[in-house]
Order: sequence, then C-alpha cells, then structure tokens
Amino acid sequence: MDQYQINSVNDWLLDQGLRGLDETSLISGFCARLRNHGIDIIQAVIYLDTLHPVQEARGFIWDADTACGLEQRVFSRSNSDDNAQRWSGGPFHYMLQVGLSELHLPLDYDGEPRFNVLRDLGQEGHTDYFALIHQMSDDAIGEMDGIYSRWSTSRPGGFTVADLDALRKLAAALALAIKSAALRRIANSLVEVYLGRDPGQRVLEGRIARGTVESIHTVLWYSDMANYTSLSETVHSSELIAMLNDYSEAVISAVYAAGGDVLKLIGDGTLAIFNHADPKQAAAAALRARADLQARIAALNTRRESDRLATTSVYLALHVGEVFYGNIGSDERLDFTVVGPAVNEVCRMSAKCREIGRSFVLSDDIVSMLSGSDRDGMGDIGLYQLKGVSSPKRLYSPIVEQSGSIVPSAAKLAEG
Repeated sequence: MDQYQINSVNDWLLDQGLRGLDETSLISGFCARLRNHGIDIIQAVIYLDTLHPVQEARGFIWDADTACGLEQRVFSRSNSDDNAQRWSGGPFHYMLQVGLSELHLPLDYDGEPRFNVLRDLGQEGHTDYFALIHQMSDDAIGEMDGIYSRWSTSRPGGFTVADLDALRKLAAALALAIKSAALRRIANSLVEVYLGRDPGQRVLEGRIARGTVESIHTVLWYSDMANYTSLSETVHSSELIAMLNDYSEAVISAVYAAGGDVLKLIGDGTLAIFNHADPKQAAAAALRARADLQARIAALNTRRESDRLATTSVYLALHVGEVFYGNIGSDERLDFTVVGPAVNEVCRMSAKCREIGRSFVLSDDIVSMLSGSDRDGMGDIGLYQLKGVSSPKRLYSPIVEQSGSIVPSAAKLAEG
C-alpha cells in the first residue's frame, strides 16, 4: 500500500467511527479495503472484553474464504474458567506477560509451533501471522483494557515489510473505531439492564433532565415471591440469592416476551408496565405474560425439586391507571420510573394476595378492558380495603385455576 491508499483507509475509519458504524461492518469494510489495496489478508481475528452481566468478551473472525465473511463469537461469563484456560495458552497472554505490543511469526517453516493456533493456521495453509495489542487507558470500563487483533496471510513468503508497516498504522485507527462502537454497545446494554428497555432508550435519547416526565395510561404489573421472608430466615444467603435470581429470571423473561418493560426490582418484587398503544392489547399482553410465567415457574420448581432446592410461587397483581413516567429524584441521583396512586394500588393489591389466599388478582378497571374468554374467566371476589388507599377496591381472580381446581369464593375465604 502506498501512502495515498493508507490515508484513504484511515480517513474511512475515522469517518465511519464518528458516524457510529458497528464492529461487524467496520472490520468487514476494513479487510476488504486492505485486500483491494494489495495486502493479501486471508483471516483477521479481533477480541475485546466487554461490560455485560452475561458476556465476558466478544470476538470477531473475518475469513476471506467463507461466504458470510465475518463470524461473531461471544464468551460467556458462565464459561469463565474455560475461557481463562484458553487465553492463558495463547499468543496474546504471552505478549502481555513479556510486555510486547506486537508479535510477527512466519508460519511456513518446519518445526513445532509454540502455540496451538499457529499449528492450526499452518495446517490451513497460512504462511504468516501478525498480532497486535492496542492498550487502553488505566481507567478502563470494566475489564475492557485493550483490543487484540491478529492478521494472517497465505501469500508465499508471508507479509511484506510494507504490508506490516501499513497494518501497524491502520490497525490503531481500526481499534479506535471499534472502541467507539463497543462503548456505545456497552452503554446500550447497561441502561437496558439497569433501567429497562424503554426507559433505557429514552435516557439514551437525551431525556435525562430531572422532572422530565409524561403522563401515560398504562397497565401495571406488580409481583413478588410468595414466601420470601420465611425463606430468608431458613435458606443460606448464597442459596437465597441464587433462588431470587431464578424466580426473577422467570418473571422478567415472561414480561419481556409479552412486550412489557420491567422498571424496578424491589427485593423480591417486580414492577413492570405494558404500555402498548392500544390499552386493550396491553391488558391482553399482561395476561399472556402471566400464563407464560405460570409455565416458567412450574418448570423451575420441577428442576429445583429434583436438585432438592427450595421452591416457591409468585403473587401477582394487575391494574391500570394514569401515572407519571420519567425522571424523578435529585441532581445527584435520578430514577426513571412511574409514580402515582395507581402504582401504590397495584403494590397493595399484590400484598392483599397473601391475606385472601389468591396467587393472582386484577382490579375491576383492568377486567373491564378484557374481552371474550379472558373476561369470562375472571370472577368477582369482592371489595377490599387496601392499605393506604382511601376507597375500597373491587378485585377479581380467575374462576378456575390452571390446575383445574375451582378458586374458592370470597365468602368461603372469609369463613375459613
């Protein structure tokens, strides 16, 4: 590559990095340009750590001989021991140990390669290997301390001196563009995980000023574990956290699958909304989420029982009302949530489940939004005074539980 070609690729990387091109497109476009300018790259692999509750690191593998061009690989935290073992036996770990930022190793020679990856590449016909590490600042986000790349060719004689010089110059600009894309991805992941999908998106759109709220008419979901307090006194803390994660996973997955948004986790409680454009669709979606949750809890309890672990169930209340949705708090600490009487009411409805022996209750407001069999399947269980709510609330519950047993009437509950 001559200087003009190097400058053109560098300018493209700067432009696309600023425009927010994703990692896949950046790497594919970069490798295609190198090949067009005479660097016969046959494979490029780039690794970087990330900050995500499930993913530990991500890899991108570009191969000139495959139809798809680029493969993404995710390294899960659940496989961290295996990931660490593979990493410790590779060239990048060696480079970090001895303080190298680059490593050039020809592959077209007789002898046993030091690293397994070099043997594999040599058997595939690669003739040259060039690895680079671009370190980031000491105040890295999570463990994202560097971008690791390796480049190989099948050209007889390997990379030329000019090829290696061009890679040194351009891989740094590529690393900077990838860092920009990765940080944007991390920001999206973190706000979604900690705030919820819709609140996270609103925050990233710039709705971060304190007091920026809007009034919405939405379906509210509040659920909590049936016997969490008693379990906390009998189950070891480490097992209790694992149990809480299991049941929270079931609730959150059910809500998300039906198009809802989880806004807050309060101990064992989950506050969510179904903010569909059509309120009736939102109510139907909440019921679908509840049915999904029942199936998930049943499967979870079966698995936990087989492992001789404690099991439980979930109390759930559904309500609908006008709430304020947005940023509430101080300049130093804001929360993107919903507030209003309806939020307090749905929480009190869920607490009432324990008193009246029901696992699921709905307000008359939401029952009026249901149609067909959904509405016909709900029975009036009477007026109840909710703590902190001035007027009694009429509650409903399914007439027939999924198990087939008839739910007792309010009168029989009172007698019992």
